[in-house]
Amino acid sequence: MNKSWNESARSSLKSANECNEYFEGSAFKEFHFPIKIPLEFAERIDKSDPLDPLMLQILPKEVSATEGFFDSPVSDEEHSPVKGLIHKYPSRVLLIATSVCAIHCQYCFRQNFDYVSHDILKNWPAIENYLMNKKEVSEVVLSGGDPLTLSDKKISKILNKIEVIGHIKIVRFHTRTAVVIPSRITQELIDMLNKTKLKVVFVFHINHAREISDEFMKNVERLKTHTLLNQSVLLKDVNDSAKVLSELSNKLFESNILPYYVHLLDKISGAERFLVSDKRAKEIYKTLQTLLPGYLVPRMVRDEGGDSKRLVL
Repeated sequence: MNKSWNESARSSLKSANECNEYFEGSAFKEFHFPIKIPLEFAERIDKSDPLDPLMLQILPKEVSATEGFFDSPVSDEEHSPVKGLIHKYPSRVLLIATSVCAIHCQYCFRQNFDYVSHDILKNWPAIENYLMNKKEVSEVVLSGGDPLTLSDKKISKILNKIEVIGHIKIVRFHTRTAVVIPSRITQELIDMLNKTKLKVVFVFHINHAREISDEFMKNVERLKTHTLLNQSVLLKDVNDSAKVLSELSNKLFESNILPYYVHLLDKISGAERFLVSDKRAKEIYKTLQTLLPGYLVPRMVRDEGGDSKRLVL
């Protein structure tokens, strides 16, 4: 019998000891950012390869403080006029739907975010009042954390609250859960999204083609009536090659997902080992453009905390 997605989430590896036992002696240690790895993701890792690109994303390593790396590299808190809401770009806002992620990626730029005070359901009256007075906002992005770690019931509650704000037309889910725990794409979720009057957009977070399982491809097929996009982070030794990124774009397209962004690393303290230089990033991107049709080339961007993301090329 297949596990439910909740059971899969609960059975994640959550300590260095569990990881070292599972991966048979890998060098996991406990640092400030807690370990969390769903077994479905762990099963896709080659235990015999210490440089496996999936392993490198979740393996904690201690680093010394480095100039130019910060605890909050994109300054989300400075753009939060109401707790639980981030408003950087004129036409859209981001809601911190939850503090929970299905997996803890070691390059996460929100690993130091103050989630405790950003509970959107507790702060909803203030959020709703803010949105009602911002007629230029047409889109709400659900992020966190990861909105798909919430129950279908809680997601439905959030959608119902957004729907009453007439000038909001689009809801966008930013999620990594769907790929690391593919069973999260439930029939209940699909039915709910098919009923909402909002236009639904998914932005998956997938960095490497090997993250895409057959189960994910099968389940995401049921979302094809919605807009499906992907964003990646350019990570040293994980996907810093035109060949790897082109394989990812082609694999995404097999699942009716269009590559959207490849982000240069947000310089969060502790993620120094993932940094790819601008020079190398531009070389990769130029080669990538020769390997793919234009509609499969993601835009390479950097978040500088302003009112838009900056194209690198």
